[in-house]
Amino acid sequence: MAGAASFEDFFQLQQAGLVRYAALLAGSTAQGEDLAQDVLVRMYLRWDRLSTGEGNLLAYARRAITNEHVSWRRRWSTRHVQAVGDRLPDTPVNPWTEGPDEELWRRLHALPARPRAALIMRFYQDLTDAEIADALDCRVGTVRSHISRGLAALRIDALAPSGSSSGPRDAPAVFAVRDEKEPRDER
Repeated sequence: MAGAASFEDFFQLQQAGLVRYAALLAGSTAQGEDLAQDVLVRMYLRWDRLSTGEGNLLAYARRAITNEHVSWRRRWSTRHVQAVGDRLPDTPVNPWTEGPDEELWRRLHALPARPRAALIMRFYQDLTDAEIADALDCRVGTVRSHISRGLAALRIDALAPSGSSSGPRDAPAVFAVRDEKEPRDER
């Protein structure tokens, strides 16, 4: 089966990077593994059609992971399981939020999904604006806006006095405002 062999090659070469990307988007290794697995299973089932196309399979996989992550966040409440009993279970150690960058990861995960994805693709994966636009299925200008507003939200959160940030609900306010520039003096 030539199609299966080429999927195995793709899987061997790209699986680790796709899991890392998904883990950065999701905020945990376990959720990242689940995201990447769901997308790779769907790609395997459609491999005959995907492998004969002219598109970039890695870009397709990144875009599928991004879309799946956005869908997961939309239906988060149905996936989130509350612990029952007297004591909450011990929380596992999250390698993405351990160490000196814990505050940065907290701020990054407070951003909306698409700006967070754009920032991760730019600064973690070193993708160009065009590659990010292809992965997010949007225009290059939209990618630049996502990155600019995402960085602005991270700066605002970083400059806020300690304890004044209430968490994930603060960042979206930056995205609701189209122009944050001060009015120009008319002379």
